[in-house]
Amino acid sequence: MLTVAQWCAAAGWPVHPLSPGRKTPAGNCRDCAGSGHSPRECPCLPAGRWCHGFHCATLNLDRLCSWWGRHPDFGVGVACGPAGLVVIDVDAHPGPVPARERLLPGIAIHDTVDLTGLGTGFHTLALLAALRGAADPAVDESTLRVRTPSGGLHIWYRAGAGRSWLCSAGSRTDRALAWQVDVRGTGGYIVAPGTATSAGVYTPVGPCRTPAALPEWLARELTRTGHLDRPAPPAAAPRSTVTPPRARQAVLAAGGGRKPAARVLENVLAEVAACAAQPEGAGFSDKLNRAAFTAGGLVAGGLLSEAAAQEALLAVADHARPHQHRRATQIIRSGLTAGARRPLYPGDRP
Repeated sequence: MLTVAQWCAAAGWPVHPLSPGRKTPAGNCRDCAGSGHSPRECPCLPAGRWCHGFHCATLNLDRLCSWWGRHPDFGVGVACGPAGLVVIDVDAHPGPVPARERLLPGIAIHDTVDLTGLGTGFHTLALLAALRGAADPAVDESTLRVRTPSGGLHIWYRAGAGRSWLCSAGSRTDRALAWQVDVRGTGGYIVAPGTATSAGVYTPVGPCRTPAALPEWLARELTRTGHLDRPAPPAAAPRSTVTPPRARQAVLAAGGGRKPAARVLENVLAEVAACAAQPEGAGFSDKLNRAAFTAGGLVAGGLLSEAAAQEALLAVADHARPHQHRRATQIIRSGLTAGARRPLYPGDRP
């Protein structure tokens, strides 16, 4: 569990202890169990002790080592708000299906829509996505998804620059996304992947271990249903969308005087550089992967060295997403490897 806590902290997600074998926060002092005792007044937090659930969440590695070193059976909770996360919590609890007007609050489901077989949050979330002409988030392989011991699913997304989203439970009447679909955001926490409880382990699904940006259609639905806590700030003046000087120099060096190779590489890098003007939803990962694939083909064709290609790709990636160096490095490595299987010879083309 200490490893899980450290992994979360390294991702920038403040964590706090959960009671051994449970998914509820660990208590620490008797006063906290009583009413009228707020986190601001609690002496535990200033003293570096866990208390008040997600209010004590931290990135301090020394504190994490102290907490989980003494209590290795603590689970790990992630404070969604400070982590900049919004998590769609899909339940699969058996039970009677409510009236149509309660399945998707605010959306009328016509009697002609066949609801035969509907029985869980997986169905209502898929129905909402279908009504909006969008892909079902439960099968979104581009983001971190975690299977819960009860058979549910946590779908992790980045909340978006400057935005935050409120929590809700699917049974609420004032704020709800869908029946058996909860939302974890500001003012709440989510169980970290890898955490073990008496019911089982919260297990990641698929290969992705990083949250993707919240899809815009889902952001609109959360806004419609009253989950928006703080809107995104006004967009800042866009950064240059042309290939930055460091990357251009690397491109020219990579081309080694071979103009066709340099031109092909600069074209795909310019698409990556353009992502700098759009913090979210620009397709950065796909564009960087495509650029790395192209560079890998040029390397395999003997038109540039792998070191020079990596330098050019990292330069433009750091320009477009300056705080995602590790993620960019992984994408570049994967793209270069795949592209190396298909050599490119642009100079031989008309």
